[in-house]
Amino acid sequence: MKILIMDDEQAIRDALGRKLRREGFEVFLCAEGIEALRTFHAERPNLVILDIVIPGGMDGLTVCKRIREVTLTPIMMLSAQAVTEEDIVEGLNAGADEYLIKPVRLNEFVARIQAILRRAQVNSQETEVNYNDGYLSVDVQRRQVHVNGRQVHLTPTEFKLLSVLMNNAGRVVNQRDLLEQVWGREYMDDLYYPRVYISQLRHKIEPDAANPIYILTEHRIGYRFEKRHQKV
Repeated sequence: MKILIMDDEQAIRDALGRKLRREGFEVFLCAEGIEALRTFHAERPNLVILDIVIPGGMDGLTVCKRIREVTLTPIMMLSAQAVTEEDIVEGLNAGADEYLIKPVRLNEFVARIQAILRRAQVNSQETEVNYNDGYLSVDVQRRQVHVNGRQVHLTPTEFKLLSVLMNNAGRVVNQRDLLEQVWGREYMDDLYYPRVYISQLRHKIEPDAANPIYILTEHRIGYRFEKRHQKV
């Protein structure tokens, strides 16, 4: 597995790189955006880790957008500031899958990377469920989503979230179960994650995100995927 890390602080780059190499990853370290994009296209890593703020250069959000234009490779954003819901939404809009706050605790860092890489894989259960009602079409095996005939690009995390809800269509999935099944046990305390990601997913697949017909909220419990009349 290859991992690309972009951070302007050499001490952080080196510490994260050493830890990941000890865990068996091949690591590429970059100090700024142009270098990161060149390395990404040359090496095609399995995961990209981007510092949001790069003084005097292309920032992490811009690099994220450039990468997301050509691939669904998982992307983790590093932030030195406390993450708010608005920060997460901005990162999601850029195409990120994950946020992590600096200073990074190395064991948590590795655990979250492993969770992201697991989410990026299609498991055998997911390949059994496809959906098509004429407006929303989901081909899980090909990892393709079409809305009203137009292909919509979901991040690996968004796709995993949709797959879990579809696998439980008609049943409520509570927030902690979503966290465990989509993000992994490492995220069980991040209760704001489902709310933020559900909101983003609705903006991508619903006819009207403010009045959803597919992903419904069960107040204080969780979320339910509601099937419409499917095409044969």
